[in-house]
Amino acid sequence: MVHVLDNRRIRRNLREGSLAAPEGFRRASRLAGAARDVLTTSLAVGLSVCAAQPPAAAEPSTVKVAVFDFELDDRSAGSGIIELDAADAEHLRLSTEEARRLLAAANGYSLVDTSSVAPEVSAAGGIRHCNGCEGPLARKLGADQSMAGIITRITRTEYTLQIAVRNTGTGAIVSNAFTGLRMGANYSWPRGVKWLVNNRILQ
Repeated sequence: MVHVLDNRRIRRNLREGSLAAPEGFRRASRLAGAARDVLTTSLAVGLSVCAAQPPAAAEPSTVKVAVFDFELDDRSAGSGIIELDAADAEHLRLSTEEARRLLAAANGYSLVDTSSVAPEVSAAGGIRHCNGCEGPLARKLGADQSMAGIITRITRTEYTLQIAVRNTGTGAIVSNAFTGLRMGANYSWPRGVKWLVNNRILQ
């Protein structure tokens, strides 16, 4: 009769010195030990790799910008005779919206609505006459920067454009971009804004 010894009996017999461990049992023990060594080494390597990984880079902060309605400074011969008409007002609105659109599409910027402080700007005589009031007003709105644009009409078909960006915390000018003389009537103002924002403000 063939007697099959289970593991517990083999271990007991080994302790009592009555039986040598079978070759299969010794081989299984060696394999188990080797497996433990491999597992220990793999775990150590994995931990060292994790420790060597550099910390993730912080996400860049978003600059909140309050873009105030662009204004017209009419220096043409018709100034004082021809008042701001509906076409001028519409192209000023489109110029403002173009600046806002470009900033919203750029990385790192978010827009702050300025409509709630529009009466204060108007009461101060507009951005042109309020001595940098857009900075404190933008700060009150929670913005990091303010943007104001002035379109100066030289003739009915020539204009210049200035866009000023302020730090609302200090009031300092961050960017003061100027186009120089450009050809075109009021319908071309938004095109001038696009060029100046893309080529000066966002550079």
